[in-house]
Amino acid sequence: MTEKCCLCNDEISETFLDKTTGTIIKIKNKDKNEKVYVCSLCQKKFRDKLKEEVEKKTGK
Repeated sequence: MTEKCCLCNDEISETFLDKTTGTIIKIKNKDKNEKVYVCSLCQKKFRDKLKEEVEKKTGK
């Protein structure tokens, strides 16, 4: 299962235990929560403003 970062569109790799090296952010989309993947580099870059940047990029 290969996911891509929603901010930089790079592939997110997995460790040997099938865990992603980035993070998953849940965004409210109408009545449901949507999972969005973010790589560790973008996570470090945006820090406290990560959720705001993801919402801007996805338009939600």
